[in-house]
Order: sequence, then C-alpha cells, then structure tokens
Amino acid sequence: MQILFYAPEGRPEPWLAELQSHLPQAQLRAWQPGDSQPADYAVVWEPPVELLQQPGLKALFNLGAGVDGILRHGEQIPAGLPIVRLDDAGMGEQMAQYVSWAVLGYFRRFADFARQQQQASWRFLKPNNKQQFTIGILGMGVLGQCIAASLLHFGFPVNGWSRTGRSTPGVTSFAGDGQLDAFLRASRVLVCILPLTPATTGILNRENLQKLPPQSFVINVARGPHVVEEDLLALVQNGHIAGATLDVFCEEPLPPAHPFWSEPAITVTPHIAAVTLRPVSLAQIAGKIRKLENGEEIAGVVDRTKGY
Repeated sequence: MQILFYAPEGRPEPWLAELQSHLPQAQLRAWQPGDSQPADYAVVWEPPVELLQQPGLKALFNLGAGVDGILRHGEQIPAGLPIVRLDDAGMGEQMAQYVSWAVLGYFRRFADFARQQQQASWRFLKPNNKQQFTIGILGMGVLGQCIAASLLHFGFPVNGWSRTGRSTPGVTSFAGDGQLDAFLRASRVLVCILPLTPATTGILNRENLQKLPPQSFVINVARGPHVVEEDLLALVQNGHIAGATLDVFCEEPLPPAHPFWSEPAITVTPHIAAVTLRPVSLAQIAGKIRKLENGEEIAGVVDRTKGY
C-alpha cells in the first residue's frame, strides 16, 4: 500500500512516523512537485491540484474538518475520487472551549473590566441577564453540536441554524433560508461554524448582520470568507454590533495594516480555535484506510454537491 502525505507548512517526518506506527506495512512518502508515481491514498492539507491527479488514488484524506482547501480545485478533482474529512478528532472540544471563552468574556463584561483596570477605576457594572442572552450557532454539524453542549452547560438559551435542520436536545432548531432571518433576529451572540461553500461565502454581510439585535456579538471560528470584513467593521464602529472575536480571516496571516488589529472591540486570534491533533487524527485516518482495504464503509465522505 502506497500512501502520500502533503501539508504546505511544517516538517512531514513526524506525521509520516506517526502514520507508519498505525500502518506498519504501508509505504509512505512526502509528496513533492513532479512526483507522478502511483499511490493508493493521500493524506493532505490544502494540496496543489497536481497531487489530486496522482494516478491510482482510491481516496483523499483531509487533515481537518473543512474541505474548502480541496474543493477550490473544482472540476480538476477526478470525478470518482472520494474525499474524506476528519470526524472531530479532538476539534470539537477545542472549539467548545474557545467559543465558551469568547461568550463568557462578553457575557461577564470582562473586556469592560479590563478597560477599567487600565484607568484604575473600581466600578460596578450591571450584569447581563442570561435569559435575554440567546446564543445562535450558525452551523449544527459535529462541531456546532459540541459548542452547543458546552453553552447549554452554562445555562444559556441556544438556537441552532442549519440548511436542512438538526434536532439537538436543548437547542431550538431553525432551518433553511426561510428561517435564517428569525434565527439572526433572536441571536444576541452569533457563532459561525459553517462549512465554506458558494452558498455560505459572505453570509455575514451588512444585510444579515444588521438583523442581529442591537449590541450583539459575533464569533467566527469557521472560515474568513464567511464574513464581509468591511461590513462587520462598519457595524462595530457604529455601535450596532458591540464587538467580535475572530479566529479566521479572508487573508491569513492577517496583514499588519488591517483595521481589525486596531479596533478595540474586535479580538483577533491567529486561527487557533481548533488545531489538528496529530496522534488522534492519524489514528482515525489509519482506521478508515484499513476499513477501505477490507471493503467496509467509512464515515466522513464529503458530498461535493453540498461542499461538506
């Protein structure tokens, strides 16, 4: 069995060694431009189109939950090549921690207290009412459900929106374009965890963001292009949106001159809300490869018509 590995950053050797420990009979190699030798499987992150057309590939395994880095190649991807995404692999817990931190920071007014500290001001601030602090989760896949469970633990009212509707205990479900407006208008905090597809690109634009209640808060842990950045900035600066915590951006790394850096109501983190955990992820991928070799079905195969 021949397996290729490709990731544009970092050293491939630790990844190859870890995967080899799970599949000792496999022959592994790091893919390089010009490599046209046949391979059975490829384990990749944001691969070049040349790799996708490697002869003999039975499946392509993505080192993450979001597959937009592969699907951007469109029709250049061989039609019959299965694309397989990670099933959580520790990302759900990380996402839940990050979003809970951002929600609690806004709910408990910690940024306001930090500003008071800078002014040596000892002053009581009226606390928010939890029952008037509904969290709206835009995207109710595996990661969205993990975030919802964490926020329910703290007693927040939680709404969830998805294209087709998902029933999650304790979460009020909204589905489809017809219920998007009602979902947005009910969301004091909006959490975006959608897959990036043509239908979701730019979904957080001025028109939709203005539907959020006054003094709402935005958290984006999905992909940068979900947000029309100039629209969000304008609504933060005019006060309709109280602030935002953003982990992903249209251009990464975020350029030093980008206005998000200097806007005090926006918190910027460098795409760290959930990182790929090498041991867990490669153990999962190896298990799926073994199943495919045995003719068994696997979870996580991407529906290209949906984009996830």
